[in-house]
Amino acid sequence: MKIVEREFGPATMKLETGRMAKQANGSVLVTYGDTVVLVAATAAKGSGTGADFFPL
Repeated sequence: MKIVEREFGPATMKLETGRMAKQANGSVLVTYGDTVVLVAATAAKGSGTGADFFPL
């Protein structure tokens, strides 16, 4: 687990990685004051060819 804390404006912003959403390819828990946001990213290993649309 890695934690980075910085003073940003009137509050402290804390970024934590490696603690939550371990099944995702990457995730960050961002805390700023009373607000907490979990950002998770996943990706398929294959290219998924043959689809006639681009999934969002």
